Parts: sequence; C-alpha cells; structure tokens
Amino acid sequence: MTWIMLIVVAYFLGSVPFGLFIAKAHGKDLRAIGSGNIGATNTGRVLGKKWGVICLVLDCMKGFLPTFIARSFVSTPPAATELWLWLTVGCAAVIGHIFPVYLKFKGGKGAATSLGMVLGLFPYYTIAGLVSFVIWIALVLVWRYISLASIVATTLFPVLLVAAIAINKEWTFGGLWPLLVIALLMPMLIIIRHAENIKRLLDGSETKVLQKK
Repeated sequence: MTWIMLIVVAYFLGSVPFGLFIAKAHGKDLRAIGSGNIGATNTGRVLGKKWGVICLVLDCMKGFLPTFIARSFVSTPPAATELWLWLTVGCAAVIGHIFPVYLKFKGGKGAATSLGMVLGLFPYYTIAGLVSFVIWIALVLVWRYISLASIVATTLFPVLLVAAIAINKEWTFGGLWPLLVIALLMPMLIIIRHAENIKRLLDGSETKVLQKK
C-alpha cells in the first residue's frame, strides 16, 4: 500500500505543469507560443533565461522528491523487487510530466524530470546522473542546442552507469540489473519525445539558445 501511494503521488506531482503556470502568471499561454511545449526550454524562450532555469529546477524536483523519499523504504543493499518498486516511483513522475492528467495527457518531453528521478535514486544513479548533467551543460554551451544536448547526455547515461558499477567494488551487475534496464530505456524515451526536434536539427531550423542579440 505504501508503494502504491508513492507511485500515485509521484504521478500527480509529475503532472503539475510548472512551465504553464509560470507563463500564465505572465499573461501568456505557453502552448500557443514558441514550440508549444510546456517545459523549461520553451519557458526560457518565451519569458527569458531566469524563468527557464526556474522551470528547469521545478520540473527536476518533480522527479527528485518522490524518488528520494521512496529511498526510505528500500533496504541496503536493495533487493531486485525493491529496486523495481523504487524505479516505478521515479518513472511515474516522468510519465506524469509527459502525460499529465491535468492537461489531457499532453505534456513535456521529460528530460528535466528524468534528471530529477536519476538524482533521487541515490547513490546508484546519482554519480552517472551528475556526470551526464555536466556533459549536458557543456554541450549546450558548445552547440547551443538544448534538444541535441539532452539526447546525447541521456544516451551516455547508461554507459556512465555501467562504468560506475564496474568501479564500485560494493556494486554488482547481478544485483543492480533493474537499474540497467531502465537506464537503457530512458534514452529511447527521450529520443522519441524529441522526434520533432530531431527533424528540425536535420533541416537546420532548430532554435539555438544563449545567442547574442
């Protein structure tokens, strides 16, 4: 029952459209401006970098809080069943962001909430997640494409996780295999959600960020 409650709460928290709320507070409908997406990138494009960062942090927290709280119900080392339940809580938050019940299941791309989930799965996903985030920042600064940086950084995440498990003598692939399964599925989800961005990247119409006016 506890796990069911955590999963339900994670989904409804993930469904909260912070970007939409921030834009409405400024008299704008985020779904009708820019890319029409309710995430941090479009929020920053419409309202400025400050509000984009605020939205990024809030969307990240939607994944972090329920996942980190769920850690209290996981033993050390966790059993495979516990890992699956823990991962389900985090995935529920991500699914809530992508398919929010409040917006007729039409939400964002899930990158920021996925990052929060990854950081909340402490310590197993945390190191690989932080390195992926640093890579994302570096790629954004170099390429100026948030979508491309998100795809590349997320795709590198399972590779970094494998390296973290191999380096840590207390971790084993046999004991943490559920983490590897979800880590491999996450890039697939992010790529699918960025299908339109990929098309724009290929035809050269994708919008860059941090450009000097």
